[in-house]
Amino acid sequence: MPFNLPNALTWLRILLIPVFLLFYYLPEAWMERQSVNLTAAAIFGLAAITDWLDGYLARKLNQMSAFGAFLDPVADKLMVAAALILLLQLGRVDAIVALIIIGREIAISALREWMAGAGRGKNVAVSFIGKVKTASQMVAILLLLYYEPIAGLETQLIGTWLIYLAALMTVASMIYYIVHAYKAGRNP
Repeated sequence: MPFNLPNALTWLRILLIPVFLLFYYLPEAWMERQSVNLTAAAIFGLAAITDWLDGYLARKLNQMSAFGAFLDPVADKLMVAAALILLLQLGRVDAIVALIIIGREIAISALREWMAGAGRGKNVAVSFIGKVKTASQMVAILLLLYYEPIAGLETQLIGTWLIYLAALMTVASMIYYIVHAYKAGRNP
């Protein structure tokens, strides 16, 4: 396991998961709900930025590694799943949305593992639709964690629309990956 800045940022993202979750479990007398929402959203936002930054730095510094390529998507999935489960518990996201997004992450991870084992990992590499889905999903989760109006904008409403958009894109990207995997499997 090579220790470098991109991998350190990925580990930081994993370590930030229990930190942002912790704020919702503090006694209400310790912190107002608005402060909890702001703090947790800020920590989640920092973690989301490290998602982009670790990949950028790995390429820029030529510090890409097999371990980093493995750990980065694991960190992303843990972060998103933890946030969605929390938002579900808080009543800020529908169960079907959480199931679609988390279920797709598990299914596509399994598909990628299987394809990599078959020597066809490049056939299920991250697509543009997957990147747009991730961006929409991260912004939606951030807004749903914050949940307070910003300059007259209803973050709750915008976050809800974006999470539904992310769920639709989740299904579309899953179909995209399955079709590519199927085609790759038919053409050895």
